[in-house]
Amino acid sequence: MHIIDSSLFKVSTTIAAAIVTVRPGGMRELHWHPNADEWQYYVSGKGRMTVFATGSRARTADFEAGDVGYVQQTLPHYIENTGDTDLRFLEMFKSSFYQDLSLSEWLSHTPPELVMAHLNIDRAALDALPKEKLVIVPR
Repeated sequence: MHIIDSSLFKVSTTIAAAIVTVRPGGMRELHWHPNADEWQYYVSGKGRMTVFATGSRARTADFEAGDVGYVQQTLPHYIENTGDTDLRFLEMFKSSFYQDLSLSEWLSHTPPELVMAHLNIDRAALDALPKEKLVIVPR
């Protein structure tokens, strides 16, 4: 993933972007953006995005080159590569900086007792969870 925002390109005061490549069988980890809506342009490959909303609602859509996707600010989502070639897409945000929070990052900063209680898992399962942000999960 390559991020372009005001930290690298000072004139970028109203837009941030990321170019994302997901290998076949991989996925962009479950994450959300606390600072802006996400607009996507699919450059190549085939993918499937699932977006979670409140009230146990979710939507899943398939994308390919030339398609446009949208995710409302703060809604958790992930993107799978469903094809046999690299999936490449552009994420764009109306913000001067790129910001995301991944599930693994969030869980690793939440008190372990809360994670185990709310997910109904034991210490071994908790210890098996990633401790660092993955961004792209390989096959």
